[in-house]
Amino acid sequence: MRIFKSLSVRVLIGLVLGLAIGAAGAAYGGAGVARVIESVEAFGGLWLNALRMTVIPLIFAVLVTGIAQVSDAAATGKLAARAVGWFAGLLLLACAFSLVFVHGVLALWPVSAEGAAALRAGAQAVPAEAATPDFVAWVKSLAPSNPVKAAAEDAVLPLVVFAIFTGFALTRLPAERGRTVIEVFQTLGEAMIIIVRWVLWAGPVGVFCLALGVGLRAGVGAAGVLGHYIAVASLAGAGISVVAYILAVTIGRVPLGRWARATGPVLATAFATQSSLACLPAMIERTRDDLGVPQRIAGLVLPLAVAVFRFTSPVVNLAVAIFVAHVYGIQPSALQYAGAVLVALAVSVGSVGLPGQVSFIISVAPICLALGLPIELLPILLAVEVVPDIFRTVGNVTGDMAVTAILARNEEKPPEPEGA
Repeated sequence: MRIFKSLSVRVLIGLVLGLAIGAAGAAYGGAGVARVIESVEAFGGLWLNALRMTVIPLIFAVLVTGIAQVSDAAATGKLAARAVGWFAGLLLLACAFSLVFVHGVLALWPVSAEGAAALRAGAQAVPAEAATPDFVAWVKSLAPSNPVKAAAEDAVLPLVVFAIFTGFALTRLPAERGRTVIEVFQTLGEAMIIIVRWVLWAGPVGVFCLALGVGLRAGVGAAGVLGHYIAVASLAGAGISVVAYILAVTIGRVPLGRWARATGPVLATAFATQSSLACLPAMIERTRDDLGVPQRIAGLVLPLAVAVFRFTSPVVNLAVAIFVAHVYGIQPSALQYAGAVLVALAVSVGSVGLPGQVSFIISVAPICLALGLPIELLPILLAVEVVPDIFRTVGNVTGDMAVTAILARNEEKPPEPEGA
């Protein structure tokens, strides 16, 4: 059947089978069964390490090329520069929304202590003991004295800062020289993506092996926590979609009924395809015909938004990291959250255009590392990302259309031709 050709579906099946067999082994098997499951689980650890080995080079490569592309986009004209400015402002708003909203949701609906303990035991990940830096040390750490050492130690925030400076610096070189170096980083990023695709091809087996261990130690208690995660991540994506609605109605001055009619077909496409790019033709058509946005604005802003703007990325990615922190009972400091926001903003630009499974790892893992969190849970969460990914796409296309409506309202109309 066609449904089983989907990697997400096969990974989800691997997760369910692993949890079920592991739980059955814990309930009905003896010490010998447990040893067999632990031996098989080692292959899951190998798969996870193969995935982790691409994170640092991939994030550096995609950030350098992504920042260079945004800089080029801002240089193409006044409207493009204003669009990029709105993108940056809305991404900051998205980060603030996520921190407040997700912490609020988890305060009202906390992670089950028993389920969290079961999932922690299953993941076998213990956060490293690290002193929380004070403000002086945090500021000093933003610029890495040794970028190679920072990469080796998974110090993501200073590496992100270095990548951002490198990306902007490359755009200031003579055109041919800068383009050559950018193409090198682009090629490196594409090579890492190929490796990740190879690793993800084995994802059903890797997640199955990891889930065996989770089921062995956590039993069915992990299922409730995974359902809780799906709900929290999906609520975060739905919440920022509502924010985009409010922005379109209040700042873009689009009547609510008119906005709902324009976005309805686009949201249906987003729900079905989970791809902002696939929604682009419908977004241009509905924005032009239903919202009355001039073609010259819709034709520039919407493709630019799909290329460099992902409204839900920092929202849901921070939500994932905050959920992981609650599972482990870790309370990152305000400075760590500030660093995580910087990382979330950077990777939201750099990861645009990556395949869904790749972008999940490359976007969430650096945020977790910036907060001092283990990332061993991420492959398990990736297996149930199908539902939150729908809300990611819905929020993205809603944000794209909202910022286009706002820019159209504030954009000066072209002068009438003489004699008209």
